[in-house]
Amino acid sequence: MARLTGTRPAATRRWGSAAAFLLLLFTVQAAQKADFSGDSAVATINHSLTLLQRLQELLQNGNGSDSVLRVRSAASDEPKVFHTHQLLLSLQSEVFESLLRNQSVVTLYEPPETAALFEKFIRYLYCGGVSILLHQAIPMHQLASKYRVWGLQRGVAEYMRTHLASESSQGHVVGWYHYAVRVGDAALQESCLQFLAWNLSAVLGSAEWGSVSVELLLLLLERSDLVLHSELELYTAVEGWLSRRQPEAPVAERVLRAIRYPMIAPSQLFRLQAQSAVLARHRAAVQDLLFQAFQFHAASPLHFAKYFDVNCSMFLPRNYLAPSWGSQWVITNPARDDRSTSFQTQLGPSSHDAGKRVTWNALFSPRWLPVSLRPVYSDSVAGAIQPVRIEDGRPRLVITPAMSSPDFAGVSFQKTVLVGVRQQGRVLVKHAYSFHQSSDEAADFLAHADLQKRTSEYLIDNSLHLHIIIKPVYHSLIKVKK
Repeated sequence: MARLTGTRPAATRRWGSAAAFLLLLFTVQAAQKADFSGDSAVATINHSLTLLQRLQELLQNGNGSDSVLRVRSAASDEPKVFHTHQLLLSLQSEVFESLLRNQSVVTLYEPPETAALFEKFIRYLYCGGVSILLHQAIPMHQLASKYRVWGLQRGVAEYMRTHLASESSQGHVVGWYHYAVRVGDAALQESCLQFLAWNLSAVLGSAEWGSVSVELLLLLLERSDLVLHSELELYTAVEGWLSRRQPEAPVAERVLRAIRYPMIAPSQLFRLQAQSAVLARHRAAVQDLLFQAFQFHAASPLHFAKYFDVNCSMFLPRNYLAPSWGSQWVITNPARDDRSTSFQTQLGPSSHDAGKRVTWNALFSPRWLPVSLRPVYSDSVAGAIQPVRIEDGRPRLVITPAMSSPDFAGVSFQKTVLVGVRQQGRVLVKHAYSFHQSSDEAADFLAHADLQKRTSEYLIDNSLHLHIIIKPVYHSLIKVKK
């Protein structure tokens, strides 16, 4: 709450100053929007930059000031004093309009982080622009929300959504996610969550992993679109998080039960049981999952699926980057010619299928045309073909198995294509396209990408960086009554 102090200003002074500002604004608007109807020599005289400079000078020098803001913070004994103009503050903020209605001096109490940015905030109210850094986004958003400056609030939120990939020493996406939850910004919350899911390996090794809340950790562990090297990498990171945070036993057990143990090889599971202090401490809570994982690897998938529900998330792979699950594909000059490649993946995550491989063929076409845009003969001129522009085509990626085998029985394949981009000096996942075995291609693959431009954000050194992941999914053919 703001504490209001001071005296009521003279009416003539307040409204005289207001009239001066209004006259200045209306004069510029009149020059820009004058009606020149009937005059062929129309010109626009634009002195808006001069006006902004004058407004900056008003704030800096306090000329014609009719109100004073005293900003107090626990970080300083002396308040920051701003000589301001009621009209300009009221135009931008209904909160200031209310505070300054009957007072000329207002004392505001701000936390240290927002008090440090208050001068930037006031400058925005005068000039309509502000520059911020990553660590300033949350306090600036807090100021905009508190004083109901909606344009600035939306601008800061958009800045946060578009700078998730920016590099910072301590990381910022986890903190932005937690802030988005507190203020109820669903769009920012979802953007942060998606970025964390698609770039989880980078987050696991960063300083911000330790600041992940229980709620966020559980949300991430529920997802099948996590991009990381392996499930073992995820378990190792979760073990470190549990060791540092030391949550209560029910929370730790819920977290451990979200690990997909069947996606970890038996040799690694044995090692975890022998060496993991966290697993030893909570063994009773996950013993049934570990036993089920060993059964999964020991039996044939078809036999196992007769007795257990393999359609649950525990048996669904995430987006693993290990070579047995897919292949990286760097396509140089992707705007020129069709390209193809072949690679192999393991038939399934079960150890029973460890020695079985599936060969895949991938075809990339940079300018595939839909049927509606393909050249056709014209009726107007015999033999003529309707012109087709190169830019009418769109990229196409087709992934098909190069073999058919009885071993495929009971296995379907989900295909995921990750598109890497360079943002702020780092290669990160920008898009993930998923399609099922029933389709050989993603219908909207890079539909909005402009690969013709060498400066396209989808290209790294004029190359398209893809990572194709094949996710084998077991399903039941015959159910045996228990």
